[in-house]
Amino acid sequence: MDTHLETKTAMVLAAGLGSRLGVLTQSRPKALVEVGGRPMLEHILGKLSGAGYGRFVINIHHFAPMVRSFLEGKKDFGLEIHLSEETPDLLDTGGGILHARPFLEGCGRFLVHNVDIFSNLDIAAFSGEASRKDGISSILVSSRISRSGRYFLFDGDMRLCGWVDEKKGIVRSPYPDFDPDSCRKFAFNGVHMLSSGIFQAFEKAGLEDGTSFSIADFYIDNCDRYPVWGICPENLRVIDAGKISDLAYVEEFIREE
Repeated sequence: MDTHLETKTAMVLAAGLGSRLGVLTQSRPKALVEVGGRPMLEHILGKLSGAGYGRFVINIHHFAPMVRSFLEGKKDFGLEIHLSEETPDLLDTGGGILHARPFLEGCGRFLVHNVDIFSNLDIAAFSGEASRKDGISSILVSSRISRSGRYFLFDGDMRLCGWVDEKKGIVRSPYPDFDPDSCRKFAFNGVHMLSSGIFQAFEKAGLEDGTSFSIADFYIDNCDRYPVWGICPENLRVIDAGKISDLAYVEEFIREE
């Protein structure tokens, strides 16, 4: 990996239990499950460092010592890496970001990337487009069919205004008299660019370090007060490596790349 990088900051969400991966995560963390001959975490660090990111925050929980040992053995790949350990309990995506505040606040904007998301996304282009937008976050979305039936809803300017679970028939929005049929729906893909102003927004919402909450829920509940923008690149291909049945597709994707 290139060690001559700008000090752009990214957070890799890697603390999850990986329960959908079954036996593969009974003896190791999801971040160290191998695809294409290398752990997921190594793939993601390589992709992000190749796009100019040189400073990383990685949240850890499940088999945390194994992640520490792996990175030490690789000498952090020549990168600046900080570990944000969540103990005794997992803090979910939003709580994990808030817990990592000491490493993230003050760096302007920072990228957040799930450890089990593989894509052909041009990270540098996404980062550049996101940096030109105001608000607390820009999120990577696509028109793919969501297996969960859950979609973010956007207005004509691609500002987030609500959410729908089509399987359960649930619609959420902070706007009164919200009409989901007037919106465009897109699936979220586990990559977003956040402003460090997100931490002040957390405070105003009464959220404290140690609170477990979903960042997606925070976006949905507060998008009327804090702009959240959707970015939908053309020809985006995304694979979630969160299930055993997905790993073969990831392997094929890596070979093609």
